[in-house]
Amino acid sequence: MLYNYLLCIIFASNLKKGVTIMFEFDQYLGFLAFLTILTIGFWLMIFLITFVIPYWIFGSSIERLKEMRAEKKAKREAAAH
Repeated sequence: MLYNYLLCIIFASNLKKGVTIMFEFDQYLGFLAFLTILTIGFWLMIFLITFVIPYWIFGSSIERLKEMRAEKKAKREAAAH
């Protein structure tokens, strides 16, 4: 919706100047495809930065702490016997 609004503003400003620029239909579809891919990439990066990467870092840290505790426990049991 916003993209169509911006295109209308650009087209209207060019009509006032006496310049008529018309998009061919395939150019318009290409422009919409570009904006769609750009928008999908933007939201994918937001999702990765805010959810996936912190989840991965936090999970791996918890697993490493569990491994370190298990190693300490195994050393204590080996020293006790």
